[in-house]
Amino acid sequence: MKLARLLFTCSLVAMVASCSSLPKPETNHNAASLARQQAHLQDIAGIDQFSIKGRIGVQADGKGFSGSLSWQHNKINDDIALYSPLGGQLASIKKTAENVTLEDAKGNRVTAADAETLTQNTLGWQLPLAGLADWSLGRPSNSAIQASTWDEQGRLSTLKQDGWDIQYENYADQNGHFLPSKILLRNEKVYLKLLIESWSHITNSSITN
Repeated sequence: MKLARLLFTCSLVAMVASCSSLPKPETNHNAASLARQQAHLQDIAGIDQFSIKGRIGVQADGKGFSGSLSWQHNKINDDIALYSPLGGQLASIKKTAENVTLEDAKGNRVTAADAETLTQNTLGWQLPLAGLADWSLGRPSNSAIQASTWDEQGRLSTLKQDGWDIQYENYADQNGHFLPSKILLRNEKVYLKLLIESWSHITNSSITN
């Protein structure tokens, strides 16, 4: 019994020693992933103007909306047109440095200080325009980030910011930039799906200036 116990103890010590001598996991993968994230964010950091066409789907308070949209964005202004599935324009949203105005198909206009309040009061669901330009490009906005995950190419997979959970399901090469083509956004009251079918007029100020 003593011999058996001694042999067991020796084998256990040898096993521990061999485990302690194993090489430590390499950190190059994490460093490489971080480098890819930084490279991707740097590539799109200067984009401050674009136009997109696509489809939008919204579910809020048991009601739904689906249709198409066109959106022109620059540093100061936004111009968004919403269309029915049949192609008729339902509303236009124009944001300037002073305010945001929504005009419906009948020509009625409503103005508010921000798009979130305006769309909630007029459409019954909130369009998060304050962060949407950055999120549509696949980057966080300037506010605090609650959580984020990134894919193997260094692009955002999920983002939690400003009360929204954002999921990126696909990217595509657009004029040399990999930009999202399918984005899902959720908060406590709204589920919003944005399918971007085409990007155009992409201006990267870090290159053009």
